[in-house]
Amino acid sequence: MRLYRSAVSDTRAGSACVSLLKAAALFFIRLGNRNADGRPDQKTDDRLLSSVINQRSVMASEPVSVVFKLYCLTVMTLVAAAYTVALRYTRTVSSDLYFSTTAVCVTEIIKLLLSLGMLLRESGDWGRCRSVLVSNILRSPVELLKLSVPSVVYAVQNNMAFVALSNLDAALYQVTYQLKIPCTALCMVLMLSRSLSRLQWFSVFMLCGGVTLVQWTPPQATKVQVEQNPFLGFVAIAIAVLCSGFAGVYFEKVLKSSDTSLWVRNIQMYLSGIVVTLIGVFVTDGAQVLEKGFFYGYTPWVCLVVLLASAGGLYTSVVVKYTDNIMKGFSAAAAIVLSTVASVVLFGLQITATFLGGALLVCVSIYLYGLPKQDTSRLQKPSADAEDTQKLMAA
Repeated sequence: MRLYRSAVSDTRAGSACVSLLKAAALFFIRLGNRNADGRPDQKTDDRLLSSVINQRSVMASEPVSVVFKLYCLTVMTLVAAAYTVALRYTRTVSSDLYFSTTAVCVTEIIKLLLSLGMLLRESGDWGRCRSVLVSNILRSPVELLKLSVPSVVYAVQNNMAFVALSNLDAALYQVTYQLKIPCTALCMVLMLSRSLSRLQWFSVFMLCGGVTLVQWTPPQATKVQVEQNPFLGFVAIAIAVLCSGFAGVYFEKVLKSSDTSLWVRNIQMYLSGIVVTLIGVFVTDGAQVLEKGFFYGYTPWVCLVVLLASAGGLYTSVVVKYTDNIMKGFSAAAAIVLSTVASVVLFGLQITATFLGGALLVCVSIYLYGLPKQDTSRLQKPSADAEDTQKLMAA
């Protein structure tokens, strides 16, 4: 609070900071505050933004308020950016390199333990928590198998992405792999019956192009050591893109189609995730892990990466539960931009015109997606608008 007051005391820095906070709050509120048909509830944007700035207790009256969604999206973006920076550091320092497969496995275990802790807190005591686990895990193998689908599909996606990268040049891979963003939107339309306006579709494809430019690296004339198969690469990238969209939307559908606790769903998914990642450890690095040890190369920085990945995974599930996968994609894009900017300061990465153009596209796409849909029925039914206004004023 002292830092906030000291910032406001400086007129220029304070006003800029407050304006930035207001803009960020308004963006996430517009994204999170949606009606059942997917259109932003423009009428309550100003009231909710005022509540955010004045720090009113909106959450006290709503278990899942817009403020809560704003908080989750912001934390998810910051954690993802910090994770990317920390991961880049651990893979570039001159020390014994750890096995990335074991780090992924440990991350799944930590997410499982954290979800168990949250379920215990939600249940109130160990007896209730145990009964919930027994009824939803031991006595519900079908539900357990249902949540194993995303883990298996994500494993297929990662392997297909590796095959695609091995058979396509890096530039082509970067462009085609970002098609997972519009593919996710298409899966939401088909699987969740969501409707997107033309402007929102345009913003989704703009985001796809922006992320591609942000991550773009100029192609280099290097000698290919292994013969590449472009057709196999395109097939693999198509499968990876479809898997990415399907797995995310499938998990969202499971979360929102029943009243089962979010933490129970997480536990069900992480149990299968641990099995899948353990298989990945022994298939990919089995011999070296047996020789050097499971935690070979682990440092405090590696532990930080694992903790950030675990926290990011939990916040991702919360965001998917209470918003949707498209918003998760926008958050991930913002995290990429933030992590790249941080890399400029920490690692001396040079900003290029391509990055600036991509970052601008990302920001514009976020703004466009948050705009309300154009609804011609408003011109035909003024009485409905008047009634809504009266209800809003009465509230």
